[in-house]
Amino acid sequence: MTTSFASLGLSETLVNQLDNIGFNTPTKIQTLAIPELIAGRDVVGQSQTGTGKTAAYSLPILDKIDKSDKNVQALILAPTRELAQQVAEAFKDLIGRERIFVTTVYGGQSMERQIRFLEKGSHIVVGTPGRIIDLLNRKHLKLDSLRYVVLDEADEMLSMGFIDDVKTILSRTPDTRQTTCFSATMPKEIQLLVKEFMTDAVNVTGEKPQDTPSRIEQVVYMVPRGWSKIKTIQPILEIEDPQSAIIFVRTKRTASELTSKLQEAGQSVDEYHGDLSQQQRERLIQRWRDGKIKVVVATDIAARGLDVSDLTHVFNFDLPDNTETYIHRIGRTGRAGKEGKAIALVEPSDRRLLRQIERRLKQSITVETVPNRSTVEAKRMLKLKEQIQESLSGERLASFLPMVKELNDEYDSSAIAAAVLQILYDQNCPAWLQQDWEVPPPATPKPNIGGKKYGRGGGKYNRGKSGYGGGKPSRKYDRPRVR
Repeated sequence: MTTSFASLGLSETLVNQLDNIGFNTPTKIQTLAIPELIAGRDVVGQSQTGTGKTAAYSLPILDKIDKSDKNVQALILAPTRELAQQVAEAFKDLIGRERIFVTTVYGGQSMERQIRFLEKGSHIVVGTPGRIIDLLNRKHLKLDSLRYVVLDEADEMLSMGFIDDVKTILSRTPDTRQTTCFSATMPKEIQLLVKEFMTDAVNVTGEKPQDTPSRIEQVVYMVPRGWSKIKTIQPILEIEDPQSAIIFVRTKRTASELTSKLQEAGQSVDEYHGDLSQQQRERLIQRWRDGKIKVVVATDIAARGLDVSDLTHVFNFDLPDNTETYIHRIGRTGRAGKEGKAIALVEPSDRRLLRQIERRLKQSITVETVPNRSTVEAKRMLKLKEQIQESLSGERLASFLPMVKELNDEYDSSAIAAAVLQILYDQNCPAWLQQDWEVPPPATPKPNIGGKKYGRGGGKYNRGKSGYGGGKPSRKYDRPRVR
């Protein structure tokens, strides 16, 4: 018998919101964890990213939040700013129209801005350990009213050297808190952490890791030096010319910006997000299946409601934080014995993630060079030639012959044809292609100057500008609900 969210003990309001955003059937980890969390127990969940663990811990929290109390009631610790952003986006989808405020805090973003949001009142704080400690030390983050703590990707926080920070934070939270720990693996250090800071924890296990997808061609494009990812993906889309594709991004704002730019460039693209009504979502999906829209831009959360059997391409505009999510994404193509193609855009800060993915897949992913202008123009010319050949067999051709005969008295027929082709080409040529540009070499990662493998001082996993957990955020969040 299929389990429903309502049967797990969630409120009717929350179940209705899940229906609105296309969540109908809980995953295994959600089925096991949600009732235990609603009952107030500490939970240790072993589950890969992409199995629904974020909703597994966020739904019980949202069901119990006291909206009248603007003090911080829930704290979610994430190893990286990207995961923190993704968790905040998930909360926003699940919150819907409820007045529950979420603040994201991480290194690289203005601390003053984060402090202002905290002072206005936040029910839930999602952040990286380093910034959480900074705010605690400055007494701008107060945990006196804290009721829930979540350690998301605990083993990743361990591998990045944050375990001592996590212990420091937990030691400064009320003993009455309910603690949840999710981790893909359970190394000894995490087991000791659970024993020290959790009480009679219930262990739950989610789905097993997915198998490596087959019949999928995987390609990586290194973002050229000085280029944005939006500029990089435009010539790639021109060359690939996908029949049906999903472009995965991390945040809704990135989705909106990318969709707008691609529409301006003449691409058949639309955005899919949780704010659409049920009727709007169904209409978009139907247009996509009918081929009226070729490309949909979506976050992982929103993409749960998308399912097209003949998907030819998957684009990872933003790499996910976990290899299992990457496998889950690209597994949407190459189905039913058909071939598919997965394309990823990689910046210097993504190199570590790429290496993790290759180790998980036990293969090296092919690196391609971003198409240059002459390559893109040649592709467009070939497409124009095919359109002309199709028109030559059309019924309306005869109505234009008198004009051609008249022009033939003054101009050579070859010149007339060339002039018409030039007009057609220029009319359909996007603005970015009309500009003079060359593809520079790929950007290179900054050298490891700090000399430390872990911690705050620099080095491979530094949370500063060149480290994975810090640096300038790709997007900022708006009020009212997610900041």
